[in-house]
Amino acid sequence: MKIATVLRNDDFSREVCRMLREKLHARPDNLYRFVDSRNDRPDLVVSIGGDGTLLEAVHQYGFEPTYVGIHTGHLGFYADWRPEELDEFISALEQPHPFIAEYPTVQCRIHTSDGQTHHKWALNELVIRNASLSTLVACVYINGEEFETFRGDGLIVSSPSGSTAYNKAVNGAIVHPSIEAIQLSEIASINNQAYRTINSSLVLPKHHEVELIVMNPEIMIGLDREQAVWSRVRSITCRVGGDKVKFARYKRLPFWGRVRNSFIKD
Repeated sequence: MKIATVLRNDDFSREVCRMLREKLHARPDNLYRFVDSRNDRPDLVVSIGGDGTLLEAVHQYGFEPTYVGIHTGHLGFYADWRPEELDEFISALEQPHPFIAEYPTVQCRIHTSDGQTHHKWALNELVIRNASLSTLVACVYINGEEFETFRGDGLIVSSPSGSTAYNKAVNGAIVHPSIEAIQLSEIASINNQAYRTINSSLVLPKHHEVELIVMNPEIMIGLDREQAVWSRVRSITCRVGGDKVKFARYKRLPFWGRVRNSFIKD
């Protein structure tokens, strides 16, 4: 098995990685080889850090390998293992057929006024805001039909796994990853006698597409951990992605157990 590691930039995560490599190299069976380049096409990518580290790993290596997380800070939503469980984790790697959990993504196309189309995707969410302090204005279309004109701080298009992230912070619904859907949620929408929005999250199934026609000359676009200011964006279309991110669940922890551990359990 070829293994790649992606680390949070701190001494503790580096030490955990060193210990993991040392323990695997010490095994007599010589079944594991560490690779340091995406071109080597690892079978398994081990993220050591937090959820942000895992998102970085996914965008670095894409959809081919499977992923597993060791969290070295606060409890990570994606990560299954703690540093003190390294021996147990190494033993679990011997399972020939671990349970593979596949998480849907958000597929995005960013259309600019010069006729270009930029293809992007996110495991958690796409977030758009106005680049200045003024209001974001965007016309929302669902399957080609006008739905509303949004005015407010921003909009989030999240995947089911991303529904527990920024989406939850704006009172969006938590959606199980087995449901292939995207969710459109508002950030501080303006609702008064002049302007109205649905003021509620919308969960759209796999065959639906949401289009956001942007009125602002510059907007901030966030795709998972990546943020950038874009100019001359005409519209953004989003739907459920055709590719899924695969997680190797050597330790079975149901989705709702993860939700409880992250937000309720002491």
